[in-house]
Amino acid sequence: MNSIITYLLWYIQYLERIIIQLLIFIAKFIPLKQFVFDDANSPNYQKFKTDKLPIIKKFEKQDYRFLLEYYLWKYHKPLKPISRTNSKTISESTVCPRCNATHHYIYDNNGGKGEFKCKVCNQTFISGEKATAPLFLACPYCNHALQPKKDRKHFTVHKCVNPKCSYYLSNVKKLPSALPQSERHKYKLHYIYREFNIDFFKMDLSSIPERASTFQFRRQSAHIMGLCLTYHVNLSLSLRKTALALRDIHGINISHTMVANYAKTAACVIKPFVDNFDYKKSDTFIADETYIKVCGVKGYVWLIMDAVSRSILGYRVSDNRGVGACILAMRMAFKNLKTLPEKFKFIADGYSAYPLAAQQFALRDDNPLQFDITQVIGLANDDAVSKEFRPFKQIVERLNRTFKASYRLTCGYDNFDGANYSVALWVCYYNFLRPHSVSGRFMPLNKIDLLDGADTMQAKWQLLIFLGQQTILHMQENG
Repeated sequence: MNSIITYLLWYIQYLERIIIQLLIFIAKFIPLKQFVFDDANSPNYQKFKTDKLPIIKKFEKQDYRFLLEYYLWKYHKPLKPISRTNSKTISESTVCPRCNATHHYIYDNNGGKGEFKCKVCNQTFISGEKATAPLFLACPYCNHALQPKKDRKHFTVHKCVNPKCSYYLSNVKKLPSALPQSERHKYKLHYIYREFNIDFFKMDLSSIPERASTFQFRRQSAHIMGLCLTYHVNLSLSLRKTALALRDIHGINISHTMVANYAKTAACVIKPFVDNFDYKKSDTFIADETYIKVCGVKGYVWLIMDAVSRSILGYRVSDNRGVGACILAMRMAFKNLKTLPEKFKFIADGYSAYPLAAQQFALRDDNPLQFDITQVIGLANDDAVSKEFRPFKQIVERLNRTFKASYRLTCGYDNFDGANYSVALWVCYYNFLRPHSVSGRFMPLNKIDLLDGADTMQAKWQLLIFLGQQTILHMQENG
């Protein structure tokens, strides 16, 4: 026993000598100041901000004959054709794509390299080009035309290359004085705008889920389908727990796969009714987005609600945070609105997708909608806008928490198809079935007379499926 204690004491002393040697080595050769970071305290981050939207001018087709007459009326002299001093001539087939001016009024704008300029309307074009582009983009700071620089899958990057642009000069002044010229490309100096080349207004808002069941029940019934929706949607039980509850409480043997198929079928039928319901829309909309997990990958849910009725008017599930999903959610919220209220307000956070989406609505050829985005930025009321509209932002944040409380119990989604049908069913439950506190009473946000005759929740789900079927038939009859 004494020999073991002696050995342990000797071993402890041996380890102590090694530790002392390591400390001496660190003190001599490793400067301890490198472990003292400058960001030990919270750094002063730049406050989030969004760029201005570009100046957009719509392309207008003109007639050169009218422009010639206007020139004669204004200046009391005709606009003469181009007198070519050199031997170069313009082909008779070259006409202005904007005003259809003949080759007599066309300049060679770049020394025979294919670019021309019209003397009548000052349109610059390339030989054979058709000027059908509806937009002309200009920098909001210097009014200089934006140049397309990069083509991506869904958008084109436009850049202001004017070296005298106030936006560019202001950013250059903010650069560190010791920054070498080769490092300037790491900073955003020029004004940049993304033009989307996808028509989000022609995309279908309603999609039919795969592997949906039918209403030709063989072993089960519509009552059991209503029970599945009650446990799965109202009580936020997972598919497996829903199947377990049906077996343990009601003695109904049903697989979790069949529960999922029932939910998809109900979502497919109910969604047209929810999306086309005549909501009582006020003059204030609130929007926000929140993230979800789909197969362990981050996805996003976009929600747009009415500030007065608290009804969800638009929703969308996407695998990215781009402006496309935002536009689709807005389309759903603005459905059946030909004109906006006089004092209409659209309130969102500082994310840049919202003003970009609003701009796309203003550029529509049919039924354009002009509105501004009121952005509540940050968590503190640092400006008058945030102080005034903070309560509205808190309303939609409360909606996100309500959705997340239902979503967390499902442990995420397996695919985006499942996420879409789950969100559609939850929106239906939130708008028509969930009791809300209204004037001291608990009642659904939107009253449906047909549902008042149902005593149980599973019966209400059956009636909602019936209303969805009637909506689909009505849509088919009207084309």
